[in-house]
Amino acid sequence: MRPFQNALACSLLVMIMSALGARSSAQTADSNSSTAIHALLERQAVDWNRGDLDAFAAGYKDSPDILFIGPAVAHGYAGMLASYRKHYPSRTSMGTLSFSQLEVQPLDERFATSTGHYHLERTAEGGGNADGYFLLVLEKTGAGWKIIRDDTATTTPKR
Repeated sequence: MRPFQNALACSLLVMIMSALGARSSAQTADSNSSTAIHALLERQAVDWNRGDLDAFAAGYKDSPDILFIGPAVAHGYAGMLASYRKHYPSRTSMGTLSFSQLEVQPLDERFATSTGHYHLERTAEGGGNADGYFLLVLEKTGAGWKIIRDDTATTTPKR
């Protein structure tokens, strides 16, 4: 090979290796984000199942800018927490929460979405079982991943 061809081949090799390294780094970051978000949601289910609504709510960003869309639209952390307290006033009404079909889609280093299915196992006295789907937007903060948008829809027919 001539010197020019050697330089060109070396440059191409460096570019390919850099691209592969950047892709690998991005995949590792995505995997770390996904793991952390799954852990957040699992911790929320544990907190809910202990009847600790305040600990459950700590998964949301404590900000007036967050948005919760459920049976009604709640703005801000205080509004979201008030909505939860209104709809789940007792341990019996809270039941046992589980998540399935969880998927995390990192958008960049700071934001991600998560979708999944929730199931509430409750007695008839507690309101009966409830199921639905959710779409969350999460932000990576100094305190870890926090929910900033929550759009939750029930699939349980009204009684």
